[in-house]
Amino acid sequence: MVILSFTLKRKVLMDFQDNGSGAGRKARGRPRGWTDKTAQNTIKSLDRAMEVFEYLSEAQGKPLTKLADEMRQSPATVYRILVTLEGRGLVEFDHEEQVWYVGPRAFVIGARFLRRTSLVDRARPIMRKLMETTGETANIGIGKEDAVLFLSQVETHANIRAFFPPGSLSPMHASGIGKALLAYMEPERLDRLLSKGQMTRFTVHTIIDPTALRQNLEAIRESGFSVDNEERNEGMRCIAAPVFDMNGEAVAGISISGPTSRVGASKIEELSRPVIKAAHQLSLAIGGSVTRPQP
Repeated sequence: MVILSFTLKRKVLMDFQDNGSGAGRKARGRPRGWTDKTAQNTIKSLDRAMEVFEYLSEAQGKPLTKLADEMRQSPATVYRILVTLEGRGLVEFDHEEQVWYVGPRAFVIGARFLRRTSLVDRARPIMRKLMETTGETANIGIGKEDAVLFLSQVETHANIRAFFPPGSLSPMHASGIGKALLAYMEPERLDRLLSKGQMTRFTVHTIIDPTALRQNLEAIRESGFSVDNEERNEGMRCIAAPVFDMNGEAVAGISISGPTSRVGASKIEELSRPVIKAAHQLSLAIGGSVTRPQP
């Protein structure tokens, strides 16, 4: 009875947290009215400084005059901001080239952020939104040798749905997430994987010819998403997109999966848009880039 009571209380607490209901929770470390994001609760000078810092991070190696001109700010204002950030190690000045760069302290702070939570922690709210938007089960997986390791999923409420328990593996060549990762894999590593031997055929739709698979991967790079078109299981279709880290490497994939009766061929293009959006959001959430690199 004690165990049952504890289990019920724990479930109620989890549901409470999942629903985002924090009305009865005491705010610690936040003043009253902390949800108010209007101008009265922002520091304009700090906001302007962060704007300069973010702009410089995306366009490194800028002289003061060019940076001020592109941002439509006065050189004096931008200079004061840069000197302040330089004092904290967030930017640095190259005296020889007379240009400004993001400093090493920015990397240190970014690394601390990346250690704060795991990929799955960051992915869960994005996956939940993706499931609600598309009505299909959302998944996240990473590469493990020549297979996809599924880390987590948010199941649809529909009766017929895909199920990939965390920890399960699926061959990359017959997986939406797998092909999204293969498309951006280093050419040498891709060559090694494709030269291992005959790829397993699971259905009549499975691509087992290396040349045909390479052509499919090229199309994935052009479109930004991949499709498991009944290649692993008959009657099931998956749409996936890659997630990139700070180095521009595809470190994970996010997808939706469902029966072909709901995920019809005519709906692939439409459903790919929220999948790509979710992958972009997760890339940004882990400090990565949304610009798709060419392998």
